[in-house]
Amino acid sequence: MSRPIAVGATREIICVTGPEHTAQYFYKNLPDVFATPFLAGFMERVSAELIHDYLEPGEQSVGISMDIKHSAATPLGMKVRVATEVTAVDGAKLTFRLDAWDEIEKIGEALHERFIIKTEKFNARTAKKSQATA
Repeated sequence: MSRPIAVGATREIICVTGPEHTAQYFYKNLPDVFATPFLAGFMERVSAELIHDYLEPGEQSVGISMDIKHSAATPLGMKVRVATEVTAVDGAKLTFRLDAWDEIEKIGEALHERFIIKTEKFNARTAKKSQATA
């Protein structure tokens, strides 16, 4: 990282849920509400956005774990706000605490870990793995 990220750093995003975020995207016999995988995706996004400005050229981050609880349904068309906070920094591993709300109530929370990677090295390893199956 070009400069260290501090424990306590925060960021929020607000997204409007739409038909592309329905649970029915994953299986037709699910409710037509905001899906847990999309909540997890928004949580990953806000955490990645938070650390983006701290990365050096040639670095990216990857998610390595997420313990998520999706505690309330959100109707499509409603706004969702997701907030992340850095709770630990251990070298290239960052830990985040996340909370999410719709326009009415808290809808979820998570603990998430990301790892800072060297993009070129990561891509070379992925390409080698891909070639092994060709």
